[in-house]
Amino acid sequence: MKKRLSELALLIPDAEIFGADVSISGIDHDSRKIEAGNLFICMEGAHFDGHKFISQAVERGAVAILTTRKDFTTPEKISMLRVPDMLSALAVIVPYFYEYPSRQMRIIGITGTNGKTTTSYLLREIFSCAGFKVGLIGTIQTLIGEESYSVRNTTPNVIDLQKLLLEMLNKKVEVVVMEVSSHALAENRVAGVEFDTAIFTNLTQDHLDFHGTMENYLRAKAKLFDMVSRRGRKQNKTAIINIDDAAGEKILKHCLCEKITYGLKNSADLRGAEINLRSDGMNLSLTPCPLSLNLHLTGIFNVYNVLAAVGAATAEKISPETIKIALENFKSVPGRFERIFSDKPFEVIVDYAHTPDGIKNVLETARQIVQGKIIAVAGCGGDRDHKKRPIMGKIASELSDKVILTSDNPRTENPEKILDDMETGIDKKNYERVTDRRAAIFKAIELAEAGDIVLILGKGHETYQILKDKTIHFDDREIAREAIEKWKN
Repeated sequence: MKKRLSELALLIPDAEIFGADVSISGIDHDSRKIEAGNLFICMEGAHFDGHKFISQAVERGAVAILTTRKDFTTPEKISMLRVPDMLSALAVIVPYFYEYPSRQMRIIGITGTNGKTTTSYLLREIFSCAGFKVGLIGTIQTLIGEESYSVRNTTPNVIDLQKLLLEMLNKKVEVVVMEVSSHALAENRVAGVEFDTAIFTNLTQDHLDFHGTMENYLRAKAKLFDMVSRRGRKQNKTAIINIDDAAGEKILKHCLCEKITYGLKNSADLRGAEINLRSDGMNLSLTPCPLSLNLHLTGIFNVYNVLAAVGAATAEKISPETIKIALENFKSVPGRFERIFSDKPFEVIVDYAHTPDGIKNVLETARQIVQGKIIAVAGCGGDRDHKKRPIMGKIASELSDKVILTSDNPRTENPEKILDDMETGIDKKNYERVTDRRAAIFKAIELAEAGDIVLILGKGHETYQILKDKTIHFDDREIAREAIEKWKN
């Protein structure tokens, strides 16, 4: 597919072309990925400037650049498209260039503080069971059918996302299930995507370092429901809303389409009942379906994830029989209440919980199934929302019998300072500080006795740890297995 530079310029008010009206064969912001005939995007940020890589892009075959700079001189033998605002321009020209691939697939978008990943995997299982080829875009990985690709962000930037959707379309994907982060919505990364079904899981404190206030955070999430409510090329648009969440009613006001509410406490279109939690799964019934399920997942938070998935699958006309088969076959999501199996007389569970509500949900679930004590390993990420640290420390202490405070991804912050912040919220004396995460995991498992549950919280599926000056390989599950092997009764 090719477009003239003038075609792209016509889409943007006050855009200016300098140089020839060249034919564009592709768009990229990474000079290392530029190919012959491409338009190179000169992105600018706090720590980088794409203009410094123009020569590299030209060497690789770029024929034009996109910039916002008015004081910038067009490099020799290359055209330039100048626009007033970069993000606004990309939101228009990139989906147009790639000819809106989302319009030819069913697109399910999931947003919320917690539960996005598990809900996305549940839906992938359901649609696959129904015979569709499924694409998945999310926190852990990107999947095209059974092919797996690594990811950098929960939701890719607008260029990478449109390219990915086109690749999925070319590989005969029929349904795409994607996590849609608040950052992506605020930065318009999903511009040009026509959603068919949108899910709201919940809203609890997180990302205030980016959004500033909970109101802004909610406003970003609500954009997904503005998008699914717009008239598009496809029919049958639906919003799936957790009505038990305090923000559910506010999100509903943005839904000018069909709606399915779900919950356990409030009146809802889809409700969970007769819930029986076990350490290895749970039984529940869904009304008014009716649908009885015997699942490998456990925890009330997973009941909500199941309800969200069933609501979306129902909106997409999947039969109850198929939904039941898929959900009962589903085993687990990497790093989401993931059991580390062993022959020892205690349980070790790794979970991605990294928000106050996430930690609360996991610890409350553990309390419902534990026979002995709960020993939790918990930390907070560096260079992120400081306000949630005392809250997370307090919840971990109050809902556990023993807490080991440790490092998560400290990034550029002093790990000891992060633990200081967590400690300010703790009133009980049931904790200790072990800054080194590996040592903390070993300590927690060393303390375990028969009937106990050791919860390792914060990093889940991640296989790295981000330190001040480097990123190292680090997998909580690997470390836990090592510690379990060295545990002696």
